[in-house]
Amino acid sequence: MARPLLLAVDNDLERLKLVRQELVNRYRRDYRVVCVSTASEGLRLLDDTARTGGEVALVLADLWLPEEAGPRLFAQARAGHPYAKRVALGGWRRRVNQLLAQEQLFRAAGAGLIDDWIAAPWRPGDEHFHQAISNFLYQWWERYGPGAAFTQIIGERWSARAHKFRDLLSRNGFPFSFVDVDSEQGRQLLDQLGLDQPRLPVVKASSAVFENPSNAEIAEAFGLQTRPPADRYDLIIVGGGPAGLSAAVYGASEGLRTLILEREPVVGGQAATSSSIRNYLGFARGVSGGELANRAFEQARLFAADFLYGEATGLDQLGHDRVVTLRGGGTVTSRAVIIATGATYRRLGIEAVEAFTGAGVFYGAAAAEAEAMRGRSVHVVGGANSAGQAVLHLAGYASAVTLIVRGPALALTMSDYLVRAIEAAANVTVRCGTDVVDGSGDRQLTQLTLRDKASGVSETVPTGGLFVMIGAEPHTSWLPPAILRDSWGYVLTGPDLQEVSRTDTVWPESRPPLPFETSIPGVFAVGDVRHGGSKRVAAAVGDGSAAVRLLHEYLTKPST
Repeated sequence: MARPLLLAVDNDLERLKLVRQELVNRYRRDYRVVCVSTASEGLRLLDDTARTGGEVALVLADLWLPEEAGPRLFAQARAGHPYAKRVALGGWRRRVNQLLAQEQLFRAAGAGLIDDWIAAPWRPGDEHFHQAISNFLYQWWERYGPGAAFTQIIGERWSARAHKFRDLLSRNGFPFSFVDVDSEQGRQLLDQLGLDQPRLPVVKASSAVFENPSNAEIAEAFGLQTRPPADRYDLIIVGGGPAGLSAAVYGASEGLRTLILEREPVVGGQAATSSSIRNYLGFARGVSGGELANRAFEQARLFAADFLYGEATGLDQLGHDRVVTLRGGGTVTSRAVIIATGATYRRLGIEAVEAFTGAGVFYGAAAAEAEAMRGRSVHVVGGANSAGQAVLHLAGYASAVTLIVRGPALALTMSDYLVRAIEAAANVTVRCGTDVVDGSGDRQLTQLTLRDKASGVSETVPTGGLFVMIGAEPHTSWLPPAILRDSWGYVLTGPDLQEVSRTDTVWPESRPPLPFETSIPGVFAVGDVRHGGSKRVAAAVGDGSAAVRLLHEYLTKPST
C-alpha cells in the first residue's frame, strides 16, 4: 500500500530546507514526504495523488505565497482531498503587519480553508514543531488512516436508528464508516456477511456482527459494564458529562470507591457533540468535546473508578446511605451521591419538523453527520456557542450553512471568537430575528419554512439538513419530590436552598446545606443540572472538583 502524502509548500527556500529536513527525518518511514517551493508544484502533486487513488494526510503551506496562491492551494486541497489536514505554516511571524496577518489566518480558518496553523521550526530537532505535526497526523490517522474504520454501519441513509449509531460512535471517538444499504458496496457487504434480509441497521464491529442491536449490546461490544461491578460505593455519580467525569477523577483519585452511572453508552453529555472547543483552558489548538470527554473517562478509570451503562430511575435514603434505583429493578448503594445528569437539547416542538428527527433533523450531532452534508445547503438553529461550533464544523463540508437566530443579534449570546469566525466564513449566512415554523419532505427533510419575526413574512427554502441547538432542559424527572427544583426543573443547591428554607422547611439538618448540596443531605448536584449553572464546560468541571471537596466535609461530619 502506497504511503500517504505529507506535502509542504513554502517559497522561503531557507525555511523550506529546514522543514524538509525535519519532516523527512521523522516521518519518511510512514509517509511520502514531498516539499516544494511553489503552489503550482503542490497542486500538481495533489492532482497526481488524486488521479492514482492515493491518500493525502497533511498539507502544510505558507498562506502568503505570491499572488494569493496560498488560499487557492488550500481551497483546491480541500476540494480534491477533503480528509487531509490543512495547516498554515506560520509565516505571520515574519510579516511587518502581524495583526493583519493574524486576521487573514482567522478568516482562512473561518472559511474552512485551513484546520489550524503552526510556527515553522526554528532549528533542527524543534520538538514544539513536531508535537503539532504529530498531533495533526494522529487526528488524520484516527479518522481516515488505513484500516482506521474498524466499525462499519450498514443501513438506510436517512434512518433515525442508523443516525443514532453514527452519533454514539462519533461521540465515543470510535472510527467508523457508514455504508448505504442500497449502494453496491452495501449489497456486497451484506452478501459477504451472509445476510439476506437483515434487520437494519447492521453494525460490524471487528469480528462481531449485530442486526439492529440494542444500546446495551453496543455497550457490551465496546467493553462497557452493563451490571454494577459492586453493590456498595463511597460515591455514585449519576451522569457522565464534564461535571460527572470531573467528580469521578477527583473522587477516585482521593480514595473514594466511585461509580459513574450513565444512561447512554457514551460519555461527555452535550459537550461530546461539540466538534471543537477552542476556549477551554490549556488547549490552544482546541479540542473536540468527544476527545476531552474520553480523556477524562480514561483518567477516571486509571484511578479505579467504575463505569456502568445504565439509567437511574429513583433515589432514596436508607439511614446514612443513599440508594439509586436502576432501570430494570436493580439498586446500588453509596454513602453519597452526585447528580450530574446535565440537560438534553430543547425540542423545536413543531410536529412536521420533529417527524424527520434523525432523517434530516438533528439535535446536536454536527460531528456525526457532517460528512453526510458534503455539498448540501444546511441550516443550524441556535445562538449560543454550541450552535457556532456546529456552524464552523459544518462549513467545512456543506456548500452553504445558514445560521437561524431567534434573537436580534448574534453577539448577544455567542462568544466573540466564534462570531468573528462565522463572519469570516464565505459559505455561512446568518439570519437574525428568524423562526423555523414548518418543514416538509418525503423520507427526509427537504424544505423549511422560515418566518421573519419583525415583518411576519414567511418563505420556504430548500435544505439538506437542520441542526437544532436552542438551549436545553434539565434531566431531573427521575428525581424524587424531596429533591427541590426551580420552576424550570433545575436542582436547587446550597445558598439557593437556604433562601427557600426561610419560608418553607425543606432542609432537615441543623447545619446549613453545603454549596452544591441538595435538599437531601449527602446528595449534591453539579453542572448544567444545577440551578444557576453557567452552561460552560470549564464551569462544569469546576463544579465536579469542588463538590468532591465538600463531600469529604459531609462524610466527616455526623448528621443531626
